[in-house]
Amino acid sequence: MAALVDTNVLVYRFDPRDSRKQEIADSLLRDGIRLNSIYLPHQAIVEFVAACTRNLPSGPILSPEDARREAEELLSMFEILCPNESVLRTALRGAAAYQLSWFDAHLWAYAEHYGMSELYSEDFQHDRMYGTVRVVNPFV
Repeated sequence: MAALVDTNVLVYRFDPRDSRKQEIADSLLRDGIRLNSIYLPHQAIVEFVAACTRNLPSGPILSPEDARREAEELLSMFEILCPNESVLRTALRGAAAYQLSWFDAHLWAYAEHYGMSELYSEDFQHDRMYGTVRVVNPFV
């Protein structure tokens, strides 16, 4: 079963503030590599670097150098899905139909356009169908 992974899963893989979520994210990504079942949208790589390097009260999750290195690793381990006109049009329709934020609608549109049956994210309603895509919150 093909699944798309949201940025939050990638970030939790490196975020030491919640060891439970870190373990779940690590396991999910390792299984995806082993089964060749996980895909990443271009958007998630961009957001991953931004989220991991922003200043938090405890400091950034990763240094800019480490974040870039990890992004390179993600690019080599997973198939990266890129946006096109159809993805953008689907996102526009999804934002209107499901009242999603632009970034969530865009993420969902990747899954819908590329035929992913599941989307792993904590930012949507767990177990809800959006079009042909079922959202799974791996952290519940």
